[in-house]
Amino acid sequence: MNPEFPPASGSPFVGIEAKTGAYPRSKVRAGGHWRVKGAANAESHCYHVMSRTCGGTIQFDDTEREAFQKLLWKMSNFLGVKVLTYCVMRNHFHILAEVPNQELWLKRFEASAGEEALIKHLATFYSRTFMHELRSNLKEIRRLGNEPQAQEILAAFKRRFCDLSIWGKEIKERFGRWYNKRHERKGTLWMERFKSVLVEDGEALKTMAAYIDLNPVRAKLVDDPKDYRWCGYAEALAGSRRAQAGLCQVMAGGRGAESWAAPVARGYGSAAELYRSWLFDEGRERTDRSGKVAKTGFSDETSREVSERQEGRLSTAEMLRHRVRHFTRGLALGSRDWVEHVFESHRENFGARRRTGARRLSKAASELFALRDLK
Repeated sequence: MNPEFPPASGSPFVGIEAKTGAYPRSKVRAGGHWRVKGAANAESHCYHVMSRTCGGTIQFDDTEREAFQKLLWKMSNFLGVKVLTYCVMRNHFHILAEVPNQELWLKRFEASAGEEALIKHLATFYSRTFMHELRSNLKEIRRLGNEPQAQEILAAFKRRFCDLSIWGKEIKERFGRWYNKRHERKGTLWMERFKSVLVEDGEALKTMAAYIDLNPVRAKLVDDPKDYRWCGYAEALAGSRRAQAGLCQVMAGGRGAESWAAPVARGYGSAAELYRSWLFDEGRERTDRSGKVAKTGFSDETSREVSERQEGRLSTAEMLRHRVRHFTRGLALGSRDWVEHVFESHRENFGARRRTGARRLSKAASELFALRDLK
């Protein structure tokens, strides 16, 4: 089965989801060091994953950071890895990820429609041509009475799921191929294999999440992590349920939470408020004994204002302004019929699989336009 790449179009993200065949199982040894993996009988484990471009000299622009974002979610959803939060900087990235127990994760296919459920899951990622070849090969192999070979083909796909090494390798290699094609370059994009650190649930998980989302503040790119578009916290505030789900889990000590906006427990704020308070407390500027700044961050006054006086709450106006900044990254904003007209007028700039142009706005966006109409 030959890999199939999407057809060329005007979209800057063409090729970022390039289709390839199955890869063999990765080794545990990486970059000259052994990866530390959690106990095999646990339901899941969390890891901080990080990698940097060669020498740190290759710098990603806005489109490239957004392309990495898209690929991260696509590969994570397909390979069964849950992103808790992330930050894509100009020359490196950080991801806090939960990797489920592979055996338990695969049981969901057996509990529903067995092999057919697995095939449907593969179809969410691989091209129609690839899936047609796969189905035809399995059918022919079984016609010849070689069921063990058919099962081995399926097992090769199963081994890719919920594997930290394969997940990290796939993201870096796919992005590297897309980046090189965009810049007409050859060679390695990344300095070395990705680094990973096993992270315990609870305080350690919250501390690591804050460390990741505070990267753009420490680097003095923004004054508030909500204003850095390419991190999990900013995406969560923009209304992304997938980003909210990850941070809800972080704030609930790894157990998950019902809602981004609902109180985590009686007498406590919401996951959104608690996490913002945590960020501004963890993100305080640090000084050494001589009073020299050892780690940049928020002033004590700013930290107290957000984490103590505001208790992590953002005003409705701040929330809406933040979300509108994300909305305006789209090509058009208006009624469904009007957006569809714009979409059809620029059809060549979208992928072949995109059937409609309009996307429903979140509740917060609807409230924004309602407030505008009342003025």
